[in-house]
Amino acid sequence: MKLHNTVTQQYQTVTAYDENGVEINLLPFNYSLIVLPEIAPAPWPVNSFDALTVEHFEQINAITPDVVILGTGTRQRFVHPRLTAPLTARRIGVECMDNQAACRTYNILMAEGRKVALALIFDA
Repeated sequence: MKLHNTVTQQYQTVTAYDENGVEINLLPFNYSLIVLPEIAPAPWPVNSFDALTVEHFEQINAITPDVVILGTGTRQRFVHPRLTAPLTARRIGVECMDNQAACRTYNILMAEGRKVALALIFDA
């Protein structure tokens, strides 16, 4: 799905997505990554939802977002609370949804000026 341009183009904006990947400011990515509004997308070393560990969430915790939108792949899955403990201990919310819903939600929160992190999982 292609999305429309907005005034948020100075930020890292999801410009397109499908089940195989995502475009951030028109640049394609087909691997798991972390996206923040003011920082270039960074690879996230997650090969599948089932491979998630506490260390993966500690990487997100280091950037101290207010909320994390976790894209769990082609379908919504919920992560075990023990994995997100580093985030919840700091009162950082974690919302799980499929990748396409995660992309849409990230764009809305980012456009509102929220300090949001988008963490997308694409199976290797």
